[in-house]
Amino acid sequence: MDLDDFDIAIVQLPLEEEPTLSAQNAQDAVEYIDSQWYSLVNRRGRWMDLIGDYAGSEPFVVDGEALIAMVLDDPLLALGHKHDISFQCLHAVYTLERILQEISRRSESFEIVFWHERRFLTLLYGEDDYVTSSRSLARAILFNHLASVNVSVHTFADLSDPAWLAYQRLRKPMFVMTSDGGIVDDSSPIAAAERILLQRVFLYSLLAQGVSVTTLRGAEYRDSKIMSFVYEQRLDSNPKSRFKNEFWLAVQNASTSLAAHEKRARPEVPIHSLGRRDIPKASDNPALLLQGVSQSLDLRQEHFSALLQVFVAHMLFLPHLDLRERARPRVFLPSKLVGLLTRDFLPKVFLALEDIASVSDLDGRIFSVLLNSILRDDTTPLQTLIGSDLADVLDKLWTTHQLPSPDYGALRRQFPASTGVPDAGETDSPPLSLLPFHHPLFDEELGTIKIDAEELSSDDNDDEGSGAHLEFNTVFSDTQHWHNHKRAILPPHLGGSDSTAPMDERQKKRQLRSEQRFMSKLQWQAETLTGALGTPLQQMVIPSAATARKSRPGTSLKVDDSRPATPTRGGAGKKGKKETLSSADKIRLANQAKKHAKEDDSNVVWWQEQLAAIEDRPTSSKVTAVEHLMRNKRTKDGWLSVESRLYRIHLEFCRWLEDSNHESALVRDRFTVSIMCMVKDLYESKELFPTAAAKLATCLISLGFDDYIESFESIATVSAEDHKLHFDFVKLVKSKSGHPVHKWMRIKEDSVVWQLRFFGEFMDRSMDSSSDPRVSFKPDAWQRKVLDCLDRNESVLVAAPTSAGKTFISYYAMEKLLRTSDDDILVYVAPTKALVSQIAAEVYARFRKDLGSKACWAIHTRDYRVHNPQNCQILVTVPEMLATMLLSPPLARSWTPRIKRIILDEIHTIGQQEGGAVWEQIILLAPCPLIGLSATIGEPEKFNAWLASVQEAHGFKHMFIQHPYRYSHLRKFTYLLEEGEKPAEFQSLQDRRKSDRLRFVHPISMLSFGARRLPPDFSLEAADCLSLYHALESVRDRLHFDVGSLDPTLFFADSKGILLKQRDILRYEAALTGHVSELIDSTDPQDPNSVLNQVIRHVSDPVIAKVDQRFVPNADAFFRNLIGLVSDLHANGDLPALLFNFDRKVCEKMAEAILDVLEGAEAKWRETSPEWKRKIRQWEVWVSKAKERERQAERQKKVKKEEANATPEAQQPDASWEASFNPDDPSPQFSFAGMSAAFTKEDLDDEIRSLARWKSAPEWALKCLQRGIGVHHSGMNKHYRTLVESLYRAGYLRVVIATGTLALGINAPTKTSVFCGDSPFLTALMYRQCAGRAGRRGFDLLGKVVFYGLPMDRCQRLVLSKLPSLGGNFPLTSTMVLRLFNLLQGSNDAPVARNAIKSLLHLPHISFVSDVGREQILHHIRFSIDYLRRSGLLDEGGNPINLFGVAAHLYYTEPSNLALVALLRHGVVHRICNQASLITAKRDLMLLLSHLFGRRYLPQAYASPKFLQTIVRKSPSMVVLPPLSKDARRVLIEHENHIKRVFTGYALAYVSHHAEEHGRDLRLPFSGQTTCPLSSTAPSTPFTRKLRDTAVASVTRSPFISASGHGDSFRTVKELSDTSRQGLHLNEYAIPSMRQFTAVPGEDNEEFALNAYLLDFYTHGQTAALKAANGIRDGEMWYVLQDFSLTLKSIRTGLVQLLQKASDSASSEGDAVSELDSGFASMDPAEADPDIDGLEHGDFKRPAGVSDRDWRVYEVLSAVTAEFDEKFRKTWA
Repeated sequence: MDLDDFDIAIVQLPLEEEPTLSAQNAQDAVEYIDSQWYSLVNRRGRWMDLIGDYAGSEPFVVDGEALIAMVLDDPLLALGHKHDISFQCLHAVYTLERILQEISRRSESFEIVFWHERRFLTLLYGEDDYVTSSRSLARAILFNHLASVNVSVHTFADLSDPAWLAYQRLRKPMFVMTSDGGIVDDSSPIAAAERILLQRVFLYSLLAQGVSVTTLRGAEYRDSKIMSFVYEQRLDSNPKSRFKNEFWLAVQNASTSLAAHEKRARPEVPIHSLGRRDIPKASDNPALLLQGVSQSLDLRQEHFSALLQVFVAHMLFLPHLDLRERARPRVFLPSKLVGLLTRDFLPKVFLALEDIASVSDLDGRIFSVLLNSILRDDTTPLQTLIGSDLADVLDKLWTTHQLPSPDYGALRRQFPASTGVPDAGETDSPPLSLLPFHHPLFDEELGTIKIDAEELSSDDNDDEGSGAHLEFNTVFSDTQHWHNHKRAILPPHLGGSDSTAPMDERQKKRQLRSEQRFMSKLQWQAETLTGALGTPLQQMVIPSAATARKSRPGTSLKVDDSRPATPTRGGAGKKGKKETLSSADKIRLANQAKKHAKEDDSNVVWWQEQLAAIEDRPTSSKVTAVEHLMRNKRTKDGWLSVESRLYRIHLEFCRWLEDSNHESALVRDRFTVSIMCMVKDLYESKELFPTAAAKLATCLISLGFDDYIESFESIATVSAEDHKLHFDFVKLVKSKSGHPVHKWMRIKEDSVVWQLRFFGEFMDRSMDSSSDPRVSFKPDAWQRKVLDCLDRNESVLVAAPTSAGKTFISYYAMEKLLRTSDDDILVYVAPTKALVSQIAAEVYARFRKDLGSKACWAIHTRDYRVHNPQNCQILVTVPEMLATMLLSPPLARSWTPRIKRIILDEIHTIGQQEGGAVWEQIILLAPCPLIGLSATIGEPEKFNAWLASVQEAHGFKHMFIQHPYRYSHLRKFTYLLEEGEKPAEFQSLQDRRKSDRLRFVHPISMLSFGARRLPPDFSLEAADCLSLYHALESVRDRLHFDVGSLDPTLFFADSKGILLKQRDILRYEAALTGHVSELIDSTDPQDPNSVLNQVIRHVSDPVIAKVDQRFVPNADAFFRNLIGLVSDLHANGDLPALLFNFDRKVCEKMAEAILDVLEGAEAKWRETSPEWKRKIRQWEVWVSKAKERERQAERQKKVKKEEANATPEAQQPDASWEASFNPDDPSPQFSFAGMSAAFTKEDLDDEIRSLARWKSAPEWALKCLQRGIGVHHSGMNKHYRTLVESLYRAGYLRVVIATGTLALGINAPTKTSVFCGDSPFLTALMYRQCAGRAGRRGFDLLGKVVFYGLPMDRCQRLVLSKLPSLGGNFPLTSTMVLRLFNLLQGSNDAPVARNAIKSLLHLPHISFVSDVGREQILHHIRFSIDYLRRSGLLDEGGNPINLFGVAAHLYYTEPSNLALVALLRHGVVHRICNQASLITAKRDLMLLLSHLFGRRYLPQAYASPKFLQTIVRKSPSMVVLPPLSKDARRVLIEHENHIKRVFTGYALAYVSHHAEEHGRDLRLPFSGQTTCPLSSTAPSTPFTRKLRDTAVASVTRSPFISASGHGDSFRTVKELSDTSRQGLHLNEYAIPSMRQFTAVPGEDNEEFALNAYLLDFYTHGQTAALKAANGIRDGEMWYVLQDFSLTLKSIRTGLVQLLQKASDSASSEGDAVSELDSGFASMDPAEADPDIDGLEHGDFKRPAGVSDRDWRVYEVLSAVTAEFDEKFRKTWA
């Protein structure tokens, strides 16, 4: 369903015609399917985190053939290579387990599936027979090994296999990780093209079955994430119809051809489907081999007997060798012998071994060494080489199988031993020795690492030398703003001075207007905010702490007792002494009593007048009038509050009696519910008097709740003073007998059952609540625990669902801090700008404190700020800002020590791909206790354990408090759309009758999806529990437990006569769902007649059950039916509603679609409506009399009367309807707008004019506002977004269409959350975030969730998916280490900086997803320091120098920032910028920066040359980024080698120092199995000694990898991290590797080309071309371009700072400091203020002493920055 027109964009390009197609040519067929389908699927693919952002905890499949093919294609693996008889299966098994470990560390919800028809991908038929047979044997061994480890393995014939289809229905895998087979070019062999074609068809068939696909090759395992491309496509019932018949014939021919190759390659050993089999004992395998080969191998052929005996001998010898002895370099045998082995001998031996071999049964290198020993030494027979015991076994085998004796002499004569030197493994530069380094703090902490530092040698001089550029060895002062060198960090009140030019009067006025406008909007936003009970917030005036202390001399404020806003209970006098009243107090009390009596008398008169006024009205009119009166201040308390509510009950009974069907069950249930709600509420009143209580009792008797009177009266507070009612309450009970007057009013079922059926949403929801003087409400037990933690100044992590009651926590902490200090700071961290704005508005609405020159609060985001962030007490900010401030040296001296509390709201966003590491840095550096808040933390225990360890390292106690229950339930619905059905034409909302498309979905009915478990947050309403009980009752004969115990009347027997509470329902729900879980575990989900499926059918809506569960409407139907959806919600009373779609473009199209229908229907109605025409005529007449009204007004002005005596009519403006009528306004029946007292229509018109004036929002968006419709996403202007939030809270906007921007904590509660259409970003986590908005506490007792345009199975998956556990990041990167040194140096070792770093270095684990322990972290830091020293970024004393500014300001781009530093230092950038042509220089610089920053991959098929030709020919984009220049690539390769040597030294040092602790690496990484004996049992023979003497020695490399001959020399950092031994937790992404920049796509294991979108945009500035050709979606466009724009500005500022520092004449200017805006401050166009946007800071002047070459670099960089930013701004103007 292409809702965002993304597919249309490329269709509009005039592409070439489809390629010619021949059924005989597989290459043509691949080109055909790529051009017609696969390249377009590639374009649509999204690079994303497969676990955190997509699947969550859902199951997925790993394609076994693709997995094994990837293992066997490992270039390090010595197996299956031509002319090399190595068969190093130990290495292959290790690589296989390493991949499984990488996947399982991130998710254990995967299974491995083999499809037999996909075997060609692995076996490579059509190529060399030796290669094929090697891979075939390895495949069999690896499959058998998989069957022995803890992972489920399944085998199927193909995708049409009924067993696969049943598996898919049962497991419903979210995606399949597989391979696309690669790309075909002109040099590809025919067989390769055939394999690729079949793999493409496999992908197509998978997607047509509704299963998403992702690539296994090229996946990146970053921290807790698996990054790869995801390809999605909806179910297709007839997939073959898409392509020509010739194509399918080509597919059949390819399959037939490969099958023929297979038959030729194994004529005597037909291949069978993989399957589990019993592996023989290793000792039996030689005999089984001989038995097999004696049939297939012609042993009469010369030398075969000798070769076979050596091969069997090596098999006998292998079980006695340990891993170290099997670490072999390659042996070079005579080429003719190798030819004989690979051509004739080994292929047949390998095929014979397929059914019997295991991992440790054969080793090509050991076989080679043994064979080479025989060739070289004619004096030592084989029996001597292997030992007498094994020789006896070998002789016995030979005799038993009657095999011919081998002739080793003939073998030696024909194949004399090679004179070449055996391969001794790799040779490489040795690891670098450490450079000297001394720092007091780090010397102390790193003292346990005993590594001697040496003076720099010539060999170490890799990155040093006289040729370095921009090396002034200046110590860096981190004082300037990162994107603007004219602005700095410290504010003026801390010693800073402003280095920018002063603003002129015009600029000052614009600035003032902007600030005034912001505060005005904030005021309005604050007025729309409400508390938990739905009441407006009341601002609390807090005196300064100094003032408070002066008013209480001799006393000190105790933090634990601070809550002055709540009166203290009890007297203030001495204990036991009766308090006496003064005369003044007695007079005051007497006056109050008189006033109260007077008000009472006034209320009596007023109430009687109101009753008289409505006496003759119909009952329905009386109800409306009384509900209006109940909002009057008079009826809020006292006896009148009780009587008015009692009168409302009386009217409800009257309505019931007047109903013509009053005895029907439907009417009875409706009125019973409404009356019981009012009775319950009135019993809870504190003003109840005896007469009212008696009337309430009659209500209960009449309804059949006689037994409940006692319990109600026991909790009621009834005053002694009675009041006579001023109306005659309806007679419900007979005076004499006490029996009900109307017996038909009584409920007809047990009262408990009735409550379950109808009263669930009205039940008491408190959880052990009780009064607490610290807050103004009755907190639940868990909330009191939180208060206790805050009072004890402890850290706390709170996990509780939305609406559970977390909000008060933050504001209690804020008030506590504001009352106890005028200097302390609380920082509130929110993940989004929208949430920051809202929290600031709420702080403004709640608190006011006069602090003189300081502000009570401030906002600081990367786009804007309000008030001074360093001169306030409550700072509301985003994570990036706080992390930057915590790492700011100047602030460490003055600001950071004052932080006393940090609140991390929505803390689960720590697991996000982007920005998650920043949260971890805040936690690691926080100088105070933390409050972590989240509604959606999956499996929080592990994260909490790490958080507790961090806080305890800082000296703070920590507590975890979890509350699992929502305050209000969420009821699920689906909006049914059927294929081909056309919606009825929309007439108007007035004429709209609700359809039956909105269907209730019982939570248990979702199990039809095939869920394997109930998620922890699965919940049932009371009515759901009852229907589930009835369903279980219907199958009681088939159940193994007593259903009778679940009968509500028995289960709640102890609650007889007492209204059930929500906690009672939770107990009942637990009992029911416990039995359901047992049924899930014991039921065959494929059995339609199982007990569980019968229960599911009983509670399911039969209408939903009949529809296609996978149906998805097309885009046209989706948009056409939107008006029906929203109108039905309106008719059902289910507005306001939030409609969620996760594409910004689609949100806008949805709003426009609704608007178009409303405007069209309104125009049609106005053309034909007599009523409208009559109204227009009346209005026109009124307008024509305008002058007459003006003259009358002038005459009234001349009347000389006192203003006080003027009549109200004379003073008031014209109140006629015509005065406020505007024919251009929407008619009410074509608008969803609601009524709001918070603002007037004039206010709205002013806001719309303001937005229109500055073009802050498109015209359609303003029209939508007038009709009560809003759009909210991060691309909309900030003022518009804020207006939408305020109007929505105020009740005017009742339909808001949003992305996830409203999901994260925004105060935009709704009655209904609607999920519109599917998205890869609609995960279990996002679903809960968005759904949690529904059910407004204080407004709704029930929230509704509606699924629209989603297949039913997708809805079920969302609801039943478990929340994924939090992901994390490795925060201690090289740049982070550099910034820590900057923090110390720049702050002069400030205590807060020292303490933060010391506690960080003492943590048991640096991250909650990292296995790296403290000792290894210390090693990592020490060698990171050495790398930074060699990179010219740190000096010997730990001072940041030279290009630190560039590296640190771009910390979030590592390793790109460090690559740029290397290129700058080695003159690459200088050589680019100093070219003669400025145009060429700018383009080459842009190319270089595009390689380093904003890297986006292109899938192989989309980037294939043939497809690109068709795209590029008609597009201004080049699409694929040209290669990095040779000069730059050379420097980065050298730098990569430098990094590799540094970190190889780190690995060697760590392993050497901890050898005893970690022991020998003998176990496989995933299964923990051993494949070799722990120590050698080989006999002491010359051969054994030779093996030991020539074994490859390795310390850091895994010995399993060493089996292929690899020692401790590594080609790349990736190889170092991927192949290091266990216990050495190397993270490729924590080491600043340059491999990603130097790798060539298609080579170096680099799967993907780079997208040239940045270079293309710089060239042509066309976003349409980026969308069509480069595949950048509308929703991503602004983000990716803005990020690069910020990067350019950061680089420019870092360069400016360095040039200033290096200039002798720039000392004063370079040290200038002004105000903080640390880190980010480019203005988002969506955030721009029209009055201040565009103010420039002036040009940077060339400092004295700067060389021409250095200045030219600045000029070219500045020009590129300006040109890119200009195009960017024009695009979004």
